[in-house]
Amino acid sequence: MTTVATSPPRTGGRPPLPAPRGPLSEAVLAALARLAPADPAPMLDAARTEVRRDGADPFGDDLHLALYVCYELHYRGFGGVDDGWEWAPGLLALRGALEHRFLEALRAETAPGDDVEGVLAGVLAEPADAYGVSHYLRDEGEGWQLREYAVHRSAYHLKEADPHAWLIPRLDGQAKAALVAVEFDEFGGGRGEAMHSRLFADLMDDLGLDSAYGRYLDLVPARMLAVVNMMSLFGLHRSLRGAMAGHFAAAEITTAPAARRMAAALERLGAGPRGVRFYTEHIEADAVHEQVLRHDVLGDLLAREPALAADVVFGVRATELLEDRFGEHLLKSWRTGGTSLRQALPPPPH
Repeated sequence: MTTVATSPPRTGGRPPLPAPRGPLSEAVLAALARLAPADPAPMLDAARTEVRRDGADPFGDDLHLALYVCYELHYRGFGGVDDGWEWAPGLLALRGALEHRFLEALRAETAPGDDVEGVLAGVLAEPADAYGVSHYLRDEGEGWQLREYAVHRSAYHLKEADPHAWLIPRLDGQAKAALVAVEFDEFGGGRGEAMHSRLFADLMDDLGLDSAYGRYLDLVPARMLAVVNMMSLFGLHRSLRGAMAGHFAAAEITTAPAARRMAAALERLGAGPRGVRFYTEHIEADAVHEQVLRHDVLGDLLAREPALAADVVFGVRATELLEDRFGEHLLKSWRTGGTSLRQALPPPPH
C-alpha cells in the first residue's frame, strides 16, 4: 500500500502543498516551497527538458500532480506559497511542456471528426447494457466505496463550475449569455449555501469526510486528476474554447442519469438529506443545462465559428476517454476488494 504523507496544518485557509509523486512534481513543489517567484529555479528548467525528451507518462501520477499544482495557483493557491508564482515565467514554461505532453496524448487516444450532432447523440444514447460506477454504487456498492468516490470527485466538485467559468470571456452573443445562465445555477443562483460546491461539501460532511478544500489531494490518483486537469487545460487556453464547450456539453448530458443513480445509492446506504441533495439537485438542473448547452451555447458558437466543430468533438471524446479510464480504475479496484485511492481512508467517526 502506498504511503502518503500526513498533511500539515493549513495556512490562511488554503490547502497545504501535497507530497511529490516523482521528479516532475518534486521539482514544482520544491520551487514553490523554497524559492520566491523571481528566484532562478534550475530544477524547473531541468524538469521541462525531461518532459520534452518524452520522459513522462502523459497519464501518470507524477505529471498530473505537477500539472494540477500548477493549475491550482489560478484557483485558491496553497498555504505559504507566494501568489506571484501564478505568473512566474519559469513555472509557466514547465506547465506548457506538461500541457503539450498531455494534450498530445489526448489527441492520439481520441478519434478525429467534426460531426458534433452525431457525437452528442452517441453520448445521449446510453447503451441498455451500460454498467458503470454509478450503476455499481446504486446496486451493490458499500459505504466505504461511496466515501472513496466522494474523495475522488472532491478534487473537482469543491470548486465546481470554476474551470468552466474560464470559457465565459471566450464566447460572444447568445452563447455567452446561455453559458452564464448555466453557471448562475451552478453557483447557487446567487445564494452561497446553494452553490454546488457547497452542496458537495455538505455531502462529504454527511459521509463523515473532511470537506476542507484540497484536504484529500494526496489520496487522489492520476486518473481523477487527469479529468480535472483536462477542464483547466481547456478553460485556460482560448485556442481550446471549442473543446471546453464540447466537454461541458458532454458532462451535462451524462450528469442527470448518473445523478439519479447516485441519489439512489446514497439513500440505500443511509445518507441523510444533506448527502442526497447534491445529486437530486443535479437530476433536473442538468437535464435543462444539457439542452441549453447543446442548442444555445454550441449552436450559437458553431454558427459564429463553424471551424470549431472538430474541437468540440475532441472535447466530447476526451471527456469520454478520461471518464472511462477513471471508471475502469474504480471498478477494478473495488471488485478485487482494494482501495481505489492512493491510501485507504480510515473508517468514518461514530
